[in-house]
Amino acid sequence: MVGNPDFQTISGKDQAPELQEIETPEGELHLRFFVADGNEFALPATGIRRIIEHAPDHITPVPNVSPLLLGTLNQQGRVIWVADLGQFLGCAKSMNTDRAEIPVIAVEEQGTMLGLAVSQVVGTDWLDTEALKATANPSDVMAPFLKGEWPLEADTPLKLLDHVAILRSARWVA
Repeated sequence: MVGNPDFQTISGKDQAPELQEIETPEGELHLRFFVADGNEFALPATGIRRIIEHAPDHITPVPNVSPLLLGTLNQQGRVIWVADLGQFLGCAKSMNTDRAEIPVIAVEEQGTMLGLAVSQVVGTDWLDTEALKATANPSDVMAPFLKGEWPLEADTPLKLLDHVAILRSARWVA
């Protein structure tokens, strides 16, 4: 197969492939997403276990739990509690569950996993943590879970969340 002329270059000699310059990203990798009220947030990629998109009927409601919890989701044999992240952060608008799929960001710390239901996942981005500023006037509900914010164009900041603080919050108790 290697001797096949189709695998040789035009001149028939081995030639070095073109070298492409690879940019080294600056900062750390983060996942960007929106909650129901339109605010944009980010989480460090290192704390995210997976991103799941399921129909709302795959999330099983559980009675007598915190109203912040939408229910549970069975993912590869593991039961994951799913929470409305916007409601958890004090947003007045709740998650729209009347849709084809709900994006759920599964975060994990020391074996504890929680699914955070969001409105829209934007994607990943390399963000410079050195450029992180203190959050201006955070609400009392949101403040314990914020690490800071990056100022973006159009005066809309991108807020960085602390997934460990979210997982360990006492707000999950009904």
